Amino acid sequence: MVKIGVVGAGYWGPNLIRDFSKIDQHLVHTVCDRIDSRLTLIKEKYPHVQVTTEYSDILKNPEINAVVIAIEPRFHYALAMEALKAGKHLFVEKPLAVTTKECQELINTAEGSNLVLMVGHIFEYNSAVRKIRELISDGALGDIYYIHAERLDLGTVKADVNAMWNIAPHDVSILIYWLQKEPITISAKGYSYLQKNIQDMVSMDLEFAGGIHAKIDVSWLDPRKIRTMTIIGSKKMVVYDELSRDGKVKLRTNDLCAEGFQQRKDKYIKKTAEFTSAELKEVEPLFEECSHFIECIANGKKPLTDGRNGLRVVKVLEAAQKSLEKGGNRVFL
Repeated sequence: MVKIGVVGAGYWGPNLIRDFSKIDQHLVHTVCDRIDSRLTLIKEKYPHVQVTTEYSDILKNPEINAVVIAIEPRFHYALAMEALKAGKHLFVEKPLAVTTKECQELINTAEGSNLVLMVGHIFEYNSAVRKIRELISDGALGDIYYIHAERLDLGTVKADVNAMWNIAPHDVSILIYWLQKEPITISAKGYSYLQKNIQDMVSMDLEFAGGIHAKIDVSWLDPRKIRTMTIIGSKKMVVYDELSRDGKVKLRTNDLCAEGFQQRKDKYIKKTAEFTSAELKEVEPLFEECSHFIECIANGKKPLTDGRNGLRVVKVLEAAQKSLEKGGNRVFL
């Protein structure tokens, strides 16, 4: 039977505790956090769950066979490695670590011990994201030209990582999942307004094989809350709006290509196509993600978002960070 120790009861940890408890109220054995007030709240909501401020209590407990880490990225590697060395299956919130070297070491340790290593790239469990992957795979969109992602909001500001490391892992993981390949070059520019050398907004340009271009804009200093990705294909265009209430995935014909733009003498084309909404399965991504982790442990399966999936995302972010530090110079992966 799986018993989980959760590390981190701040921003995201309580959501993980909630959804693991939906699967089975006895899945979460112990919650660890350095702040007593957070543990008090957890104990009030889940009286049967043990709480502690000492991570070693989780590592040494033979009843606990899986660890979930939901704390600041700079601590991911050290705590994750300790968990693996203690023989625990492991779920780490994004990003897996902050360098590719750290990611590879975690992968090697997990594989050497036959332990499940999974990363919290939640959008790969999202029905809208999966639907778009299906549309791309089936050729419904035609050749993919470019993708533009915007993830903007006012806060939450971090003091240990910039907006790119905090927010962009979502969009990078989605892009790689959709296109089934990694970018070959990346450039990034960012600006620091609130804290020195911590960029509040970052714009990333990624080039993929086949001439596919992707742009990611992230910011925690924007008055609007925007979560959109636009995909332009030779046959159809898609707008994925995570916050939409009337259809998260909307498609329309690419009028310019459908009308044979290159063959027309009159380059003006009246746009007559309308958006249609794709039908989606009603699923809760976080619950799907948590259920998948338990299933992988129980059945010895490889997670969809395994360690190598996490490595690919960190590889992109690491290259983007180099570009940021070089003033936006293009970096080859």
